Amino acid sequence: MEKPNVRVLYLYAFALVGLALVVSGSVRLLDLGLKMYVFKKADQPQDYRNMPPYPPITINQKTDEVKYSETITPEQKIALDNWITEFKYWNENQKNIDYLASSRQSTASNSFAMILIGLPLYLYHWRIVRKEARENNNNIQ
Repeated sequence: MEKPNVRVLYLYAFALVGLALVVSGSVRLLDLGLKMYVFKKADQPQDYRNMPPYPPITINQKTDEVKYSETITPEQKIALDNWITEFKYWNENQKNIDYLASSRQSTASNSFAMILIGLPLYLYHWRIVRKEARENNNNIQ
């Protein structure tokens, strides 16, 4: 029985890696398509990462307008006013950002990159494997 040489193992390994990239990218694209057209609520974003941090004070009253209690210092009142201003600015900017479209485009870009790298990798190495297999079969006969 003939031992497989390193070259054959290399060719099979890289053909497998290329095929895995193609499959992975294709699965991600199919997942993206299903989320966009079938399961439309599957990836509704909720992004609060860039929200301004709360000021280091507490307010006892919960109303539509901020009312300060008597225990808030002037520095805390300024910090709270600054936070409210920053929060309103942040909230207005959130309306201009489409996180869902951004996420989908990122997924699509990544998936296409996997396919564009994996497909040539797979095809090249698998073609060499098949060519060598045919040559070995011709040499045996």
